[in-house]
Amino acid sequence: MDERLVAFKRLLDIMDDLREKCPWDKKQTFESLRHLTIEETYELADAILDKDLKEVEGEIGDLFLHMVFYSKLGSEVGAFDVTSVLNRICDKLIHRHPHIYGDTQAETEEEVKANWEKLKLKEGKKSVLEGVPRSLPAMVKASRIQEKVRGVGFDWEHAAQVREKVEEELQELQVEVDAASDKIEEEFGDVLFSMINYARFLNVNPENALEKTNKKFIARFQKMEEMAARNKEAISDLSFEALDNYWNQAKLELRDK
Repeated sequence: MDERLVAFKRLLDIMDDLREKCPWDKKQTFESLRHLTIEETYELADAILDKDLKEVEGEIGDLFLHMVFYSKLGSEVGAFDVTSVLNRICDKLIHRHPHIYGDTQAETEEEVKANWEKLKLKEGKKSVLEGVPRSLPAMVKASRIQEKVRGVGFDWEHAAQVREKVEEELQELQVEVDAASDKIEEEFGDVLFSMINYARFLNVNPENALEKTNKKFIARFQKMEEMAARNKEAISDLSFEALDNYWNQAKLELRDK
């Protein structure tokens, strides 16, 4: 038997054992696993950004376990099982890739995405945006919204146009800031949305870009704290000028590593 099938069957058998014999696993429900699955997904995302492939491997395994767990729960209530889950995604992939399994032509990534969105509408979805999860973090949701509407042709043609839109939104925000109006939050949201759109045209993933900046800031700030501690200084007691000096030192030290 294919070693992949052997490994997958091993996981399924272990899941059966855990559900039957482990007090913790026996108590779990769809709802109780939900937040754990979200946490595991973020742990995988962290490992990917850290380029730690050994950790990526481990986190993928954790997510595999969760998918098998949900399939087990589904089978217990007669809703679905791992076989129906896998067959359903296989059927969907074949249907959504007529350029591979049919006679449709799609030579570029953009053509594939456009065909994907058109097929979903033919399947009965009322809106191109229907498949965007409501609970997605706002930045990720904005990216998905923009990708979805691009699939049906609602998009800018050039990055320069998007850059102009960003500048326009910044000007509108400044007007509201100067007026101290109650529309500042709304206009700020428009700026963020347009920046995320601009990132797409620059082939930058805004979520990844921001998280990398978060990590960089954390590393520099913690280096500042180390430097202050070595000098027996409490960082909370330092002036902004002293903090800025430590910040610049931290940047230089981390840059050399």
